[in-house]
Amino acid sequence: MSKKAPGAPPPFLLWREVLLAYAMPAAMAGAGGAVTGQPQLVAAALTTIGGTSALVAAALGAALRRRPVRARPARTPRALAAAALGLAGAALGLAVGLAAAHWLPQVPRLADSPWPHRLPIDLPVSSAIAATITTWHWRGSRPARTAQHRLPTAPLPERQTS
Repeated sequence: MSKKAPGAPPPFLLWREVLLAYAMPAAMAGAGGAVTGQPQLVAAALTTIGGTSALVAAALGAALRRRPVRARPARTPRALAAAALGLAGAALGLAVGLAAAHWLPQVPRLADSPWPHRLPIDLPVSSAIAATITTWHWRGSRPARTAQHRLPTAPLPERQTS
């Protein structure tokens, strides 16, 4: 096992991202549901909220890891890249949530369930948070931009004072 160089960014570990993407939202939403006495929120925390976050982190993390390493790092600032992919994740989550909320109540067993109606809220929020944090961690694991190479300059001759 090799050790990282001093000052090098931490490695991007996909399994850790997926585990944190599931555990943190599930724990926070589950605790909120338990404190406020909302059993449907506790159930959603363990299924749609945590599951969506883990799925988005796994898919996005795998896609980001497969990107080729360029000789020159990307110019997009870390915060802008995280925000852009967070918004894209929210938009995709909203589209899936709206479609599921429309079609799932037509399934006889889910016709009276409040669960499908939570999806347009749970999926975009979970997707946005997971995409933002995963992108932030991935960009943080990339080498920092180095200064542009400059041509060597000749030393200036010293002035002689008489």
